[in-house]
Amino acid sequence: MPNNTNAFSYKTAPTEQANDFFAKKLACETDCSDVYADIKADNKNYILLDVRSTEAFDKSHAITAVSMPHSEINKESFEKYDNDTLFVVYCWGPGCNGAAKAGLKISSLGFGVKEMIGGIHYWEDFERYPVNRRITEVQK
Repeated sequence: MPNNTNAFSYKTAPTEQANDFFAKKLACETDCSDVYADIKADNKNYILLDVRSTEAFDKSHAITAVSMPHSEINKESFEKYDNDTLFVVYCWGPGCNGAAKAGLKISSLGFGVKEMIGGIHYWEDFERYPVNRRITEVQK
């Protein structure tokens, strides 16, 4: 069947290859809506880590998130967690690779980890999910 669309200008992958690709992709990432659904369901099976700077975290972060800048992730900072602890990490958004850096470090330490795609940008600006904010003197 001839195909004259931009979306399918390249042949689709064979189903087995596509299944493998999407399974691997989903093994490493989740999205804001899945995380928020877990928060609403009071699912505490993982720790949501904001891996941006502490200053950025203090200004605004996803509810229930814990601050741990990716530059501070190491064996010592993770000694407090049980080996079976799972993590979801996020940074600014699609233009930031801080979550990928954190994910690599965390998985290298032997922990299960997923990246929340979209980061705080999608969480706060697109989905409008709840955040914790620091109120400045100017805002009072």
